[in-house]
Amino acid sequence: MTHTAKILTASLLLVLLLAAPCRAADPENTLFLDLDYGRVVIEMRPDLAPAHVARIKELVRSGFYNGLVFHRVIDGFMAQTGDPSGTGRGGSGKNLRAEFSRQPFVRGTVGMARAQSEHSGDSQFFICFAPAPYLDGQYTVWGQVTSGMEFVDKIRKGQGSSGMVGTPDRIVRIQVAADVAAK
Repeated sequence: MTHTAKILTASLLLVLLLAAPCRAADPENTLFLDLDYGRVVIEMRPDLAPAHVARIKELVRSGFYNGLVFHRVIDGFMAQTGDPSGTGRGGSGKNLRAEFSRQPFVRGTVGMARAQSEHSGDSQFFICFAPAPYLDGQYTVWGQVTSGMEFVDKIRKGQGSSGMVGTPDRIVRIQVAADVAAK
């Protein structure tokens, strides 16, 4: 192989490696969550929570999450969104049965928020900033951030133990990757 061919081959490999995080391994089960800070890519886990993933995709495709705030953000724990009222008390109006698994809550895990009843998950979800083993087996895991956690880290934190945010960040847009590729 000539020197020029080696350089071209190396350049092509570098371009492919740099572009890799932008492509979804499974576009139908990948979300693009756009924040003011950048894009967060979430791999959904229908193997763990098929009903939750189906409902999240339904809500995403309807535009439900676009413009919603991260109303509850606790530094070192998680950022929560998905309430159209912005108070932490609202939802889409359709509760889901819990789909608990052995999947641990680690940095970047996306879980379904709920009230005291384990079958009260609706539209609110959270992204963990750090491991939260005390949630394991008690909340439904339906996804994992695969890139863009640095943007999640920038979401404005709330005050006090409730984590309610005075001037919250918003979801600019959230899309199923397959829908973006189809356009």
